[in-house]
Amino acid sequence: MYKHDNRLIAGIDLPAALGLLTRLPVAVDGTRAMDRGAASAWAYPLVGVVLGVILAAATAVMVWIGIPSGIVAGLVLAGAVILTGAMHEDGLADSADGLWGGWDKVRRLQIMKDSHIGVYGVCAIGLSLLIRWLALVVIVSMGAYWVAFIAAGAVSRAAMVVLMAALPNARDSGLSKNVGRPSSAAVWLAVAIAIGFALLCGYPWVILSAGIAALCCGLIARAKIGGQTGDILGATQQVTEMVSLITIVVLIT
Repeated sequence: MYKHDNRLIAGIDLPAALGLLTRLPVAVDGTRAMDRGAASAWAYPLVGVVLGVILAAATAVMVWIGIPSGIVAGLVLAGAVILTGAMHEDGLADSADGLWGGWDKVRRLQIMKDSHIGVYGVCAIGLSLLIRWLALVVIVSMGAYWVAFIAAGAVSRAAMVVLMAALPNARDSGLSKNVGRPSSAAVWLAVAIAIGFALLCGYPWVILSAGIAALCCGLIARAKIGGQTGDILGATQQVTEMVSLITIVVLIT
């Protein structure tokens, strides 16, 4: 957890965020990253930007080769899952199983920690992949993938930072508890970065729609388990990304 380094920004922050949220081969000083803990969360939107650039560049190559939009969209989804190690998809599945499969907080948290996946989790992942694929087909066919991937990537990961700070930890262990809770300054910096990229990409409405989606995720988590966990944060990223992509599709069609 963050105990020692109270600077707002440190050079380790982006590598630490990339090391935590992706499977990119980034060299990270583990001791410094642990000392920073949640203080490096301001860089989460930049992780979304990095992933967005990588996926958009790959998309541009596939489009140039002449691969149909539907196949490109499927390959982009596969690439996103590989680059993140399916971390957020796992959080979505666990959250769906736990929040709707348990009858009280204790049981819900137990289900979320269980490595097995249930019907709610399967449906959540299936619907997430379907909705994102449908949105990506439109975005790729319209040639809006550069701005769409960057904006959605930044905004959806800023939503995670907001919930980290806004909600208490629902359990006394786990990834979210170990990372800690970011300061208000780190949250505002993350939000400012996400807003900046959304505006630069020309999608200010994504900020509003993603914010509403994140608020709904936070309210559900608070009502069901009294706070947030790593799974809740991953689910929030997935939900806000879906909403962001849908918003972009509405704006470009």
